[in-house]
Amino acid sequence: MPVQHPVVIGVDSSTQSTKAAVVDATTGTVLAVGRAPHTVTGTGGARESDPEEWWAALREAVGGALKEAAVPASAVTGIAVAGQQHGLVVLDAAGRPLRPALLWNDTRSAPQAAGLTGALDGGAEAWLRRTGSLPVASMTAAKWRWLCATEPAVADATAAVRLPHDFLTERLAGVAVTDPGDASGTCWYSTADRAYDPGLLALLGLDPALLPVVAPTGGAPVATLTPAAAEALGLPGTVVVAAGTGDNMAAAVGLGLGGAGLLDHPVVSLGTSGTVFAATRTRPAAARLAGFAAADGTYLPLGCTLNCTLAVDRFAALLGLDREDAAPGDGVVVLPYLDGERTPDLPDATGLLTGLRHTTGPRAILGAAYEGAVFTVLRALDDLLTACGTDPNDPAVRDRPLRLIGGGARGRAWTSTVRRLSGRPVVVPAATELVALGAAALASAAATGTDPVARATAWGTGDGALLPPLPRDDETWERIAAVLDAAAPAARPSGTTADGTRRWAL
Repeated sequence: MPVQHPVVIGVDSSTQSTKAAVVDATTGTVLAVGRAPHTVTGTGGARESDPEEWWAALREAVGGALKEAAVPASAVTGIAVAGQQHGLVVLDAAGRPLRPALLWNDTRSAPQAAGLTGALDGGAEAWLRRTGSLPVASMTAAKWRWLCATEPAVADATAAVRLPHDFLTERLAGVAVTDPGDASGTCWYSTADRAYDPGLLALLGLDPALLPVVAPTGGAPVATLTPAAAEALGLPGTVVVAAGTGDNMAAAVGLGLGGAGLLDHPVVSLGTSGTVFAATRTRPAAARLAGFAAADGTYLPLGCTLNCTLAVDRFAALLGLDREDAAPGDGVVVLPYLDGERTPDLPDATGLLTGLRHTTGPRAILGAAYEGAVFTVLRALDDLLTACGTDPNDPAVRDRPLRLIGGGARGRAWTSTVRRLSGRPVVVPAATELVALGAAALASAAATGTDPVARATAWGTGDGALLPPLPRDDETWERIAAVLDAAAPAARPSGTTADGTRRWAL
């Protein structure tokens, strides 16, 4: 049956793949989702991808979704991209990548991050006051300094600096533009002033002319598709391109999260990384959080861990178990920091396993890996609540449901571990592609001039079943906390070298 309503496309360009959702702009019904994989390379702390592969994957995913949805190309009115945050894309004058992009989970820039913290007058407090975040290894500013230090010829040849979603938006619209949400993950954008910070750009040695313009919101219309993009996607040139945003900001939009105050339902996202966030109209600044802006002009304080579903899957593979074949840790503690860790800031940390007995079985070890990953995420949630002026131990706060999203939210072991360690009720939204749905709401906003959060709320994409709380497992919580607090000092920097980089204690 022909679609009677206008259609929009929301693109989720993540670390591992691109997903494109074709969405009925009136009802929010997902008509089809196309997918295409990405390649991530690198060993040790290196994590890189070719941006041209992202563009090829976008074309493949959009084409597949349109074919499956069987909608006429003329029905499509808008498109928006939500991308993995923090990645550094450097381009030549023709818009071609000079090297593979440095991804958010590339930790090689940890020494540069430490050097930046001390290089700014006022140190960490000044960074928090100006950007809302500290320049940890994940942030784009640290990656730019790493590039300048290790590949100066590439840095000198750079004609444009982009984030992953900026790169794809520019390929679609022919316009260099970003949004406040994704820009706030660079550590050169001031969330206080809602603009690039000239002093920080000078400190970084980054010419502002290399950067995209910041649109007022992620749902702002940028342009229509370029002739080349329209031909590549098989769409009319009248399709409006939105500014788009980062993946976490898009997920917040997809959940219909506004900024009236601290959420009744803070969000826990379980994916390659684990994240916790809440939409607010206040601007919290705390050392263990990223004080991001939101795509709709509010704020999105966020805690992020590097090791979540992929790390636990690795333990399952090592143990020869299915990922769901887990049992409670039974005294075993696993800190699954296989890629270092961002929260807490331990970029050179490695995985830790302790508490083994003759009676310990592989299912308990896998369960302990789940517990270690979930503990790290939930501790970040406590930091977030505290920064927003809320006591995480207040019984009234503990009665508020958590919204659980991401790939892990569909897993029994993940869901039960979150419920057991948090002691809180959990809502699992029925919608599965929240980042793509958030991008679709941004596309709809750009095409119609409506509010993207209101549009997603009308679609009901954040609705889902309520799971009652389980008794909080305080014993496991305290055991993991004790191991982490004892182990963390060994993974922290023991000093600095003469050039200001960190010397790591092993």
